[in-house]
Amino acid sequence: MKLNRILFSSLFLASMGFVATGCSDSFLDEDQLNAKNLEYYKSEVGINDLITGTYSTLGWKFNYSWGYGLYNMGVDEYTDANNEVAPMNGYTTLNSVEGTYIPGLADNMYNRIEATNRAIENIPLYYPKTLDTYNTRLGEAYFFRAYCYFELVKTYGAVHLKLKPTESDKDTYFPRNTEDECFAQIISDFTQAYELLPVKAEAQGRVTKYAAAHFLAKAKLTRASELYSSWNSSYISSDLNDVIKLTKEVIAAHPLCADFASLWNYTKPDDANESVSEIVLAAQFTLDEATQGRFGNQAHLAFPAVYQDMAGTKRDISGDREFCYLRTTNYTLDVYDRVNDSRFWKTFITCYGCNDTKGAPTYEAGQASYLPAGVSVGDKRFVGGEVGIKYIVNDAGDTEYKNLGTEGQVTRNGVMQAPHTFVRYFAGEEQDWVSGHGNYGNYAQKKRFVANGKHRDGARNAISSQFGTRDAIVARSAEDVLMCAEAYARKKEYAKVVEMINMLRERAGYAEGEDRSIHVDGGAAYVNNTACAGKGGGYSADGAIYTTANTYYESNKIEEVTTESTKNNLLLNDVNDILNSEIDNKIFAALKATGGEMFKGDEEYQKVMNFILNERTRELTGEYTRWEDLARQRQLEVRHKAFNDAGVRGQGTFNPKIHYYRPIPQGLLDALTDESGKSLSSDEKAAYQNPGY
Repeated sequence: MKLNRILFSSLFLASMGFVATGCSDSFLDEDQLNAKNLEYYKSEVGINDLITGTYSTLGWKFNYSWGYGLYNMGVDEYTDANNEVAPMNGYTTLNSVEGTYIPGLADNMYNRIEATNRAIENIPLYYPKTLDTYNTRLGEAYFFRAYCYFELVKTYGAVHLKLKPTESDKDTYFPRNTEDECFAQIISDFTQAYELLPVKAEAQGRVTKYAAAHFLAKAKLTRASELYSSWNSSYISSDLNDVIKLTKEVIAAHPLCADFASLWNYTKPDDANESVSEIVLAAQFTLDEATQGRFGNQAHLAFPAVYQDMAGTKRDISGDREFCYLRTTNYTLDVYDRVNDSRFWKTFITCYGCNDTKGAPTYEAGQASYLPAGVSVGDKRFVGGEVGIKYIVNDAGDTEYKNLGTEGQVTRNGVMQAPHTFVRYFAGEEQDWVSGHGNYGNYAQKKRFVANGKHRDGARNAISSQFGTRDAIVARSAEDVLMCAEAYARKKEYAKVVEMINMLRERAGYAEGEDRSIHVDGGAAYVNNTACAGKGGGYSADGAIYTTANTYYESNKIEEVTTESTKNNLLLNDVNDILNSEIDNKIFAALKATGGEMFKGDEEYQKVMNFILNERTRELTGEYTRWEDLARQRQLEVRHKAFNDAGVRGQGTFNPKIHYYRPIPQGLLDALTDESGKSLSSDEKAAYQNPGY
């Protein structure tokens, strides 16, 4: 039974004063628990309900656009797309009153902290110690308090540690603790959770010892990182050793899936795909409208490229609703070995099906000299069930493609391509990370790009529905592999780095006999979706936008089908394969050209760390970790300048003196008081605020 089917009602959340929307002025405005509620949470059933309600914490980042902005924008992997969000992507206009993105995190995390504080206080007093669930409930409370503070510290820096439940609306004096104190508390709470939580989950979606181990390792790796170099030196050695120990425990308990595609092959809600061995923890979502809350899982809205305005491709459930917030950068396309690394083709969508034969385009008289063999002017270029849109992921120097001047009309070796075709580099165009080339993916074509398919959701109940049904992965053991590799790299034990990375690369290579022309993602769930039955439903009688086709062979200029394994081509022999990687050295050179602060000292170490960050993209892109990864390593400046087109578009660029932290929300500042209960003055608010805001 899924956790959110045990209890996750809006009535309960309202009774707790939880803010699930991020729209309140500050966490200080939460409804205080009335006497009846306080008594209720002094009982076994009340405490069970209290803890279950805190699980909404996990879903928050996937609920709405604040997640897209806080975790995925302003980085190297993605820039903003047709829906521009200049403050989050370009930084220059970022401020403390940025409505949707900045306040929501503080509002929601402190609301959950209030619940965990109440639970930590009440469980030893009122929960029967004889019950098998006693340690579990207490462990869950510690886990979620740590999780919330970890999210706050990664975003705002030092925050106030509120460790007791609120008893009075006059409790408004909240001085900031130091970052050192914050991490000490986070690590202490995660450690408590690690010691208390069970090895096996009580129900799908509940936290376990291994979920605690994953986040305890992440907290220690974060504390040992460059962002905290002014105070963390005494912790680094022991933290890195602990990261290695903890991540190996998680990897052993949650073996990697044999096929990377298994993680994204979502066919219907609550099916086997959502409980594969690699998933350590996931935010629980479902088709059950009673448990969806106000938003459901809306990650599926952020990543799609627009397809509905092209002739022959109407919006349907299988193709997602294209809010189009996150556009892949050239860095993201170039960081992969696109011939040998299956993760690229199992992550990104390069083909869309025709679902509207009537509206499909025809060959026109002006195109007569480019027609493919066997067709005539007036014939349909494609029909339902065939590919209607394709993206060619080629490299500079490709001379085969030329643009005919109308969007999507392209020739290859003088022959017009039947689908609407988008090409990254036309003949004669030079390689560029951020400026215009081809007919997709740059600042001039913000709605056409190779889209991430990890969150696609063909199980929604209507074409226009924003309510996603699929679980959202919060932690999987592949990240533990990468954290372990990074810990070894920081210790300069490079042979161990190679050993860990090869765990992912062996899986990433194509297996013997594997079909490389196939892409699978959650759009396929439309087949099992009753809302998609018949014309006028989620897809037309002509077919669906979702297709299993990709452009592997055409993009890579491979003329003959091959089914040979590519695993050996990806495996590393030793650290020299990292240091001499053509792909990674090309990226390293682009970063070095920015003149950033990373290029001091040991270049071998810099290259290994650069490789690991690149490998995190290859494995985890689109999984809501990138901003914090770059921040803790102080890599946001160089990677934003090198690979994000915000500067080219005039949005602004990253300022390392300011932007490693987001601004403290204005609503919180306005609600705070000094120790005597007096509202903070303008100078006191300025002193409380992060520098530069």
